[in-house]
Amino acid sequence: MIVIVMGVSGAGKTLIGEMLAERLSCSFVDGDVFHSAANKEKMAKGIALTDVDREPWLAAIRAAIEETVHARQSLVVGCSSLKRAYRDVLRGGAQGDRNVRFVYLKGSFDVLKERLATRGRHFFNPSLLRSQLETLEEPGEDEAITVSIELSPQAIVDEVAPKLH
Repeated sequence: MIVIVMGVSGAGKTLIGEMLAERLSCSFVDGDVFHSAANKEKMAKGIALTDVDREPWLAAIRAAIEETVHARQSLVVGCSSLKRAYRDVLRGGAQGDRNVRFVYLKGSFDVLKERLATRGRHFFNPSLLRSQLETLEEPGEDEAITVSIELSPQAIVDEVAPKLH
């Protein structure tokens, strides 16, 4: 099984992804490691990425997913997955791989802004939050398990884990 923990920056993708991976006894990878240096530099300068910027990033994550599935292993990935088209790439097409499941960490602008203000060193410029929220195409029930980021991290994992099986 592949689980993609999605949401805008500050939603807690890394923390929840790591905790969920531990619960599922599998590995976690942060999708940010697949970004090019140029993408990271753009985001650090407060420049929003375009769909063209994201194409090789999404393709690299999809390749890692395919490698994991081929090896018959499980993996949790933290990836913003802002648009349905991006999620389709990660799934391997619109019909997609049934082994790929999404968990959407949903939060309000105010909570996300506060989290980004207190976050340590990260290349993402907090000024991009509004742009990410404008780009976000929230997944429906048919596409993802949605959970509020206002719950504690442990409560989020406790809510999501049983729904994945």
